[in-house]
Amino acid sequence: MTSLGKIAVVGAGSWATALAKLLLNNNDRILWYVRRQDRIDDFIRYGHNPVYLSDVAFDIPRIDFSADINEVCGRADTIVVAVPSPYFKGEAEKISVDLSSKTIVSAVKGIVPDENMIVTDYFSSHFGCDDSRLLVIGGPCHAEEVALSRLSYLTIGCHDEQRCRMFASLLAGPKMKTIISRDVAGIEYGAVLKNVYAIASGIVSGMKTGDNFVAMLVCNAIREMERFIQSVSPMPGRDICLSAYLGDLLVTAYSRFSRNHNFGSMIGKGYSVKAAMMEMEMVAEGYYGTKCIRQVNDRGPRVDMPILNAVYRILYEGMPAKMAIGAVKDSFS
Repeated sequence: MTSLGKIAVVGAGSWATALAKLLLNNNDRILWYVRRQDRIDDFIRYGHNPVYLSDVAFDIPRIDFSADINEVCGRADTIVVAVPSPYFKGEAEKISVDLSSKTIVSAVKGIVPDENMIVTDYFSSHFGCDDSRLLVIGGPCHAEEVALSRLSYLTIGCHDEQRCRMFASLLAGPKMKTIISRDVAGIEYGAVLKNVYAIASGIVSGMKTGDNFVAMLVCNAIREMERFIQSVSPMPGRDICLSAYLGDLLVTAYSRFSRNHNFGSMIGKGYSVKAAMMEMEMVAEGYYGTKCIRQVNDRGPRVDMPILNAVYRILYEGMPAKMAIGAVKDSFS
């Protein structure tokens, strides 16, 4: 019988905070790694995360906080990693305890910069974790709506169905529905790409091209996503219209809570990339994902990805948004 044992959360952003709240609904207590001790002190003092989702109250005595990632990972049996992808590698490199017998759950929703690999592959190659112990959390779900107790859905991916169902039950509740899947890599790559396409959606929205054009862009983006995922991780019968792919793309491309859409919107309105990044209070992971996926595609499958390439030219080559988007609009069908 699979046992998930002691549960730990690694990370202290909005997504980590939302997941910790869900986990505490179905567990007596959790371990929680928060990088800064002063943030832990404020968390304990005020009863909520002092920086993210501060309206969400926590039962503090049920949380074992630590600013030592190895203490938390060493004591835990199941580790939920919810660190933004640009910072993931820096945190992972601090880990010196053996993770090979742990259950690792990636809620990173991004690709590892420099390594250009999805997070489950990183844990497999760097920490010797077996595929049966690696899980991934997919959308469609915004942390802000979890905090508001709005009906939400999560897709949990794992090659071990029993482990997948057990972890899904730890998140499920009246306002949180869970779906299980075996498509670990597909969910992860989809989570990276939907951020890229949300930037594109934001750019064309900021340019005031109109809802019709945004709809065409998103329609073509899901087909582009399918081409790439099927090339890097072939899977018979994969349905790109399922919530983990199309649903996650839609909520990220259109929602006012979407950091990537808002980042793109500023660029579409005329902000420079640097100015838009400075304006953002949180990380727009699609900025990093764009470069990583471009490099993966260039060295590997080389599938046709006109939308990703347009976003790359805007973000990394300084091409004006109007010119880059204009170059791809005639390819839409």
